[in-house]
Amino acid sequence: MKSQCKVMVVDDVYVFRHTLKRNLMDLGHVIVCECDNGFDAIEMYKTQKPDFVTLDITMPSVNGVACGLKALEAIMKFDKDAKIIMITSHSEHKMIVEAISKGAKGYIRKPVTKEKLQSSIAKIFPAAN
Repeated sequence: MKSQCKVMVVDDVYVFRHTLKRNLMDLGHVIVCECDNGFDAIEMYKTQKPDFVTLDITMPSVNGVACGLKALEAIMKFDKDAKIIMITSHSEHKMIVEAISKGAKGYIRKPVTKEKLQSSIAKIFPAAN
């Protein structure tokens, strides 16, 4: 697994972003930026080029489409190799399946713990053999 990653954290709830950032930093990663909506996330991804993104799937919607899914789709269109972990507060199975089909590398259900983060990150960056 990559020892230190540059991470972008995207969630509309400040308290959750703060907790997620602290957990990621405790795991040795660097937060390059944070966003409270998917639209800013799309633009920040292009300039910050993080190693991976944590992206809330259920931020406020636009035209009935979950903002997290729109951001995922736009980021994947910009960079087909983007590594995005979706964060979900419920068992939104249909949205999770859609996110994976659009290129998300995994998902974590809230509450997000360091152990869940570490496990998801290890799946994205497996140890070189």
